[in-house]
Amino acid sequence: MVMRKKLETQGVSSALLDDVESFIKKHPIEKNLEDRIPGTTTLFYGKDIWEMAICAILEGENILLVGPKATGKNVLADNICHFFKRPQWNTSFHVNTDSTSLIGTDTFIDNEVRLRRGSVYECAVNGGFGVFDEINMAKNDALVVLHSALDYRKIIDVPGYEKITLNPATRFIGTMNYEYAGTKELNEALVSRFMTIDIPKIDQETIMVILQGEFADAKPQMLEQFAGIFLDLQEKAMNSEISTKSVDLRGIMGSLRTIRRGLKPVLAVNMGVTGKTFDIYEKEIVEDVIRTRIRESWTSEDIF
Repeated sequence: MVMRKKLETQGVSSALLDDVESFIKKHPIEKNLEDRIPGTTTLFYGKDIWEMAICAILEGENILLVGPKATGKNVLADNICHFFKRPQWNTSFHVNTDSTSLIGTDTFIDNEVRLRRGSVYECAVNGGFGVFDEINMAKNDALVVLHSALDYRKIIDVPGYEKITLNPATRFIGTMNYEYAGTKELNEALVSRFMTIDIPKIDQETIMVILQGEFADAKPQMLEQFAGIFLDLQEKAMNSEISTKSVDLRGIMGSLRTIRRGLKPVLAVNMGVTGKTFDIYEKEIVEDVIRTRIRESWTSEDIF
């Protein structure tokens, strides 16, 4: 396995990796579900985080990935699904997400009322990994239906239909960013059903590993400048000088992709970083940070 070799390079325990392979053999999936296993374009970097996640999942626990913006929570969730070879059902929570979105709702098919299965129902019966994105944006009535599925009972009782016993391979992974507007404290009963993993802020070494892995054809000294933009903005956000809107690793990587396509670096960074904030004062601060790293005269050939 390619991912196994990469995790061994990070120092993840070989015994744990062996246990994952045993888990995969013990819980095969249907052929028609293989396209639900996410691919891996970016690998999460962090030995301790990987070992915590693997141990928890192997022991039948659900995990909650907690951390600020741009720390790789969703990347890790996708990586876990890929490594364990499990189909993924992803639910992005918002104010309109309710219990029917998760479990299912009545629908009329062939002259009879049937249950149109929701993401959690499908995940439960097929032994998938359910990802709850931004779980702390959900309404309480949307989550209370999950309590029996997330604890020792491992069941979902669908009123008017049937009681579902979760497939033994089913796990749930929540992601939570406590800095976004619209978020709230999670219910204590819900939190107690997860093993919580705090994802630390990205440091210089980690971001360089990510960028060099994604842009092997770029000049290393130039990638350091783009990493520096991210880290400088991250520090300013920590000091409350700016919001976290422009602290966006996806934006940095998107900028580098458009530069590789031939776009002028300063224009690419304007799209990927500066354009993420709409406050004029904050935009000026972000532009000042970028000017210290990226020259106006640079072209794509200076980076790649």
